[in-house]
Amino acid sequence: MITIATLEDISALEKLVNSAYRGETSKQGWTTEAELLSGKRITEDELSEIIKNKENTILKFTDNKTIIGCVLLVNKGNKIYLGMLTVSPNLQNSGIGKQLLKAAEVHALSLNLHKIVMTVISIREELIAWYKRHGFVDTGAREPFPLNGTDAVTHGQPLEFIVLEKTI
Repeated sequence: MITIATLEDISALEKLVNSAYRGETSKQGWTTEAELLSGKRITEDELSEIIKNKENTILKFTDNKTIIGCVLLVNKGNKIYLGMLTVSPNLQNSGIGKQLLKAAEVHALSLNLHKIVMTVISIREELIAWYKRHGFVDTGAREPFPLNGTDAVTHGQPLEFIVLEKTI
C-alpha cells in the first residue's frame, strides 16, 4: 500500500534509506552507493525537516506494517522533483520501484504538474538506464554533487548529477 509518510515514520524511513544507499546492507541491492560514498545518506533531523515542509511529500510503500519503499516528491511550482526513490535492498527488482514511480506520476498530475525532474549521479549508468526505460530523458544539464562533510568520495572519482526529466 502506498500512502503519505508522516513524522511518525521518520525512524523507519531513516533506516530504510540508509540501508538501501550506504553501508554493507546496501550491497544486497543494485542501487547502492557504498562503493562511491561513505556516511549516512540522510538523518532523522533531515527527514523531519523534509516532512514539515509543505512543498514536500514522501510517499511510503508499506507491507505488513513495514515501510519497504519510499520516494520524495517536491513541488517546484511548474514540475515535481523526484528524489530518494528507495526500495529495501532485498526487495529490489520486485516491482516496488515501478509502483512508486507510478504513484509519483499520479501525485504530480493531482497537482496539475506534467513534468517530473530528478538527478542521478552521472557514473551510475545502470540506474540512469533504469530511469530511461521508465520514460525519463537526459536533459543535458549537469549539477555539482554536494559533499557535506559526512560523505567522502571513495575512489577519487569526481561526481556530478545528471538531470533527467519525464513529461507525463
